[in-house]
Amino acid sequence: MDSFRTRCSKRRVRLRTASVARRKPPYVLLAAALAILASVTALAQGPTYQLGRSPSSEEIKARDIAISPDGKELPPGRGTAVEGAAIYTQKCAACHGPNATGSALHRGLVPLGNAKPVKIGFSLVPYATTVWDFINRAMPSTKPGSLTPDEVYAATAYVLFLNDVIGEADVLDATTLPKVKMPNRDNFIGVEIDWKPGQRRPLGYYP
Repeated sequence: MDSFRTRCSKRRVRLRTASVARRKPPYVLLAAALAILASVTALAQGPTYQLGRSPSSEEIKARDIAISPDGKELPPGRGTAVEGAAIYTQKCAACHGPNATGSALHRGLVPLGNAKPVKIGFSLVPYATTVWDFINRAMPSTKPGSLTPDEVYAATAYVLFLNDVIGEADVLDATTLPKVKMPNRDNFIGVEIDWKPGQRRPLGYYP
């Protein structure tokens, strides 16, 4: 009889344990699954399984295409607004409209940074090199990064010309582009060297 009671008691414990396991909130199970996946990913990246490798200097260079405000990373090349107009018609007008004023789905290129900027993303551009960098890495949207340096210089010149920043015949290259001063440049608030996390910054434009 005691043996029978012991077996029944053990069976009730197992049933209660199974019931509790079934009642675990979904987020607990999700957290457990994520933890397992994270550990598997970490293991997969280790040398034990011979997966992954350090990128070569050529691979790093191919992806390190950011252009700083002083333009020291700009590649050789040149372009004018006249040349850029042809490139715009071929590769940009479908999205930005024939007059660069935008379409139903895409933002126009005007105003970019003229003396009376509109508070939209493209107006908040303190450096001309930023325009080159964006066109180089993100345009055209259907095939980003496909333009040659000469095409990027020309497209940049066309965009700046449309915004009354440079003349139609002005040549942009690695030397002249960094010297172009955006008309709204002096209205930007510089980075605060002594800024601390959580500190509120004053209202205004930021580079």
